[in-house]
Parts: sequence; C-alpha cells; structure tokens
Amino acid sequence: MCGILAVLNCTDDSQAMRARVLALSRRQKHRGPDWSGMHQFGNNFLAHERLAIMDPTSGDQPLYNEDKSIVVTVNGEIYNYKELRKQISDACPSKKFRTNSDCEVISHLYELHGEAVANMLDGFFAFVLLDTRNNTFYAARDPLGVTCMYIGWGRDGSVWLSSEMKCLKDECARFQQFPPGHYYSSKTGEFVRYFNPQFYLDFEARPEIYPSEPYDPVKLRKAFEASVEKRMMSDVPFGVLLSGGLDSSLVASIAARKIKREGSVWGKLHSFCVGLDGSPDLKAGAAVAEFLGTDHHEFHFTVQEGIDAISEVIYHIETFDVTTIRASTPMFLMSRKIKALGVKMVLSGEGSDEVFGGYLYFHKAPNKEEFHDETVRKLMDLYKYDCLRANKATMAWGVEARVPFLDRAFLNVAMAIDPAAKMIDKSNGRIEKYILRKAFDTPEDPYLPHEVLWRQKEQFSDGVGYSWIDGLKAHADSQVSDEMLKNAVHRFPDNTPRTKEAYWYRSIFETHFPQRAAMETVPGGPSVACSTATAAMWDAAWAGKEDPSGRAVAGVHDAAYDDGADANGDAVPNGEPAAKKAKK
Repeated sequence: MCGILAVLNCTDDSQAMRARVLALSRRQKHRGPDWSGMHQFGNNFLAHERLAIMDPTSGDQPLYNEDKSIVVTVNGEIYNYKELRKQISDACPSKKFRTNSDCEVISHLYELHGEAVANMLDGFFAFVLLDTRNNTFYAARDPLGVTCMYIGWGRDGSVWLSSEMKCLKDECARFQQFPPGHYYSSKTGEFVRYFNPQFYLDFEARPEIYPSEPYDPVKLRKAFEASVEKRMMSDVPFGVLLSGGLDSSLVASIAARKIKREGSVWGKLHSFCVGLDGSPDLKAGAAVAEFLGTDHHEFHFTVQEGIDAISEVIYHIETFDVTTIRASTPMFLMSRKIKALGVKMVLSGEGSDEVFGGYLYFHKAPNKEEFHDETVRKLMDLYKYDCLRANKATMAWGVEARVPFLDRAFLNVAMAIDPAAKMIDKSNGRIEKYILRKAFDTPEDPYLPHEVLWRQKEQFSDGVGYSWIDGLKAHADSQVSDEMLKNAVHRFPDNTPRTKEAYWYRSIFETHFPQRAAMETVPGGPSVACSTATAAMWDAAWAGKEDPSGRAVAGVHDAAYDDGADANGDAVPNGEPAAKKAKK
C-alpha cells in the first residue's frame, strides 16, 4: 500500500499550489516512506507516497499508459495483474509496459475498457486516474474498502481524493469516505457501484432471497487456501500476524504450508504477536508458531505504554470509535516493531467474523434469515471499522496488511452457503464459525492443533490481555468527571459519547480533527462487536449495553459452552467443555 493525493480541477495551477499539494501529501508519508512522486497537468495534481513491495526498483508512481496520456496514482495490490497484462498484450500486441508494477495495468485497461476497469481488478486498491485527452478523471475503491480513501470538495469547485483524511481537513469544505465497491467519474459527477455480488443483490431484493448452497468443506477450504496464497505475492520479506485465534492461525498455517512445499527466497515464515504479559494471545500464538515452525516474534507492551500512544493512534486511524481504538493500539505498537525488523507486508485475519457470524452475539440469532442478514450488513460496514484499523494502524509505520478473508472469489463461495450451516447451536456443540473450523479439521494432515482449531472467539482488544480494556476505562475515569459526561450532549451534540472512555477518545480526536466534516466521517455510536440494535432485538437482556468488549456480552464469553459439549461437538464426561479446559 501507499499514500495517494489528487487535486483535480482547481483554480490554481501555480508553483505555489504544487508546493502546497506536496506539503499536504507529506502528511501521509508514513504510508510510503520509499519514494515520493508528483504529476501536474495544468490545474490537476497527482501525488504519491510509495511503499515499494512489488517491483521496488522501477515501479515508482504515478504510472502511465504507453503515450502518457493517461496518468494514475494507485494505493494497493492487483493480484491478477499477470492475466490482465496478457489480455492487454493480446488485444494490442504492440503495447509496451514501462515497469513490472502490478498497478500499471490500470492505465492500459482504462484506455481499452474505460470505466469498466474497476470491476476487472482482483485485489485491494484505491486509485485516481487522469485522462489528459479530455481532461476528465476517474477514481475507484476496492469492493469491501480494505484500502482507505476519502473524497472532498474545495470551495473553488475542486475535487480532492486522498488515502487519509488529514490531507483534506484544511482544504475541503466537505469530505467523506469514498464508498467501497464504487467508482466516481468526473463525466457525470456521480458514484456508481460496480461491485454487485450475488449476496448483495439477494439482500437488496424484495422479497429478499437467501443463499441455499449446501456446505462443502473441501470447496470452502480450497477457496480460502487460494485466497491466502495469492496474497503471498511480494518482492520483499513478509510475515503473518498470529494471535493464536482461529482466523490468524489458519492464515499462518496455509502460508507456512506453501513455503514448506515450494520454498521461499525469504526463508521461514515470520509470525508476529503482541500482548500484555500473560495475555491469552501470547500463549496461543506461541503454541501455533511452534506447531507451524515459523520464525516467531513476540512483542510485549504495558497498559501505560498503550495509554501513552492513544493520541498518536487516534491521529493515524482518524476515528473516535471505541472498539477500533482499543484494537488499533496494540496493532499500532506491534507494527512499529515489525517495520524495525525489515518486514513491509503482513497477512492478517480480518473479515472472518463478518462472513461466518463469529461474534459472540450471533449465538442469539433466532433464525438463519436474520443471521445471514446481519453478516451481509456487517460486511457492508466493515470499511468503517476493522478494514480501517487494519489499514491505518499498520500503515502508520509503513507496513501493509493483506486480508484473505475478504477475497472476492472466497466471498462468492462462503456467502453462497445456506446460512443454516453457519448457525450456532450449543445443543449440538456447534460453536461460532463451526463450518470454517470443520473445513480445516483434517486429523490425517492437521492444519492446526485441535485445541487451537476449536478455541473460543476472543476480540483482539480482549485477547491481548484483559487488563488492557480495564486499564483504559480506569484512565478515562480519571480524565473525565461525572459532570463532564452528564453534559456531553452540549459539547458533542452529534454522536454524543455515552461513556467516559468514549468521551476521552472524542476529546482527543477533536484536537487533531476539529473540523465538523471530520466528525461526520465517523459512524454514529460504538462499533460494538455485538451490533447493539441487532443484539437487543435478539435478546432483550442486551439492551443498553455500552461496553463493546466481547467479554461484556451478556455472559456469552464465559457461559457459551456450559451445556457440557466439547467445542467440536463431542460430549465431555464431566460436563466441563473443552473450550473452558483450554483456557485454564
């Protein structure tokens, strides 16, 4: 990933304006410490801060088509670029490529196919393309919003696009997140959704249509293996974030198996874990690393070190959302250590809980229809929360996070499965993400130790150490008085914080981003891992819950397996579930 900034159709084409654009682009230089680029065409400016992962020697941006009439600045990776290069060469045998960059195909594809280009790309991306032949521009963001991008409008009628909000906040009268799965064309001045998977179309149909494909564990396993393996594309050393939970462990296992099978110029797979001393993640991550034979790196932090970093974290992730900040802080601290080891790219496990209903409140889903609806809603909103965290907390230090669970082809398989198969049923020992676990439960050739494959869900902010959240709450309590919280509605009339922790984060956010437009980019209320409205509808006991920690969800965390069944469905003689035994 990189950092992009585009200023289009402004009224100033002076050298001073060029200098201003360069200065604004440098606000996100942490995203691309390897090189800076700029292209100016009249009153249009395309700037780029590069993190070199593919073709480090010749892939500097902006990139061009053959005659340089089409210019593009890109943040992302295109996994099917070799196939697309072949398509371009077959269509135009004389066409020459200037670099080996995976992103160069975009300019050539636009020349051949116009606005259809975004839907031809398999990868994660945000880009802005300038067509100097008619002075128009085109911008697009990847299907789920794995890559961040904002769009703003200047008072002079100019349009601004940037990887991070901090580049726009002083220049635009209004700005917002660029919607994922959409492109924007200056020809119409409108957003168009190009990403229309069947599960979106069925969700929006009236009456709604629900998936009905039978669960096929082999098909699901092969689809996910393909997703992980395509994301190992890199010309620099890479690793995997390994918390020891199901999702990151499966990603690490598939990557490690591929390296053992085919070899790697980088040697053993690096794995990384972060936590407070004695945290669940550190213990579980070390066990998985030993099983997989990775070169494991364990990073420790204290509650005070995390608190000291909160202001910097909020500046980088550009939100005041409680859950996002809690989880971003350990990830932010770990990414700094990862970069110091010379690693620029990591694989990560975001997205699985949205696809498979892995959050603990899904235990209360009353039927398969509501279960499925909630998974689709959470996927559609993921760019506001976990995608934002995974992108910005790592890119704050020039580390790129890739997320295999949000692969387009994998989603087509996983979201087509009859949601009845995903339902959680304690009476039958079917815990959250049962079908994913079962797909990789191959005792003859195990992907993971049994106790890890069937380990209960932990939120990242819980798994790094339970005292982390308790410490944040205690510190917020010392910073925000009862009277301040009581009058919060007067200071923060929009998205009013309801807890002292939320008030503290909001106060810090406004020191970095005082503009009203900045506040409006953050969705209302906490991104409770249990979606509050849905959870309360499914179980009245959850109404009014303010704490988004997984441990706080109506006792599900501690009591989910109290019915005397093992996590994989086997009866336990003494009535104590194996999931709890593993925690002791």
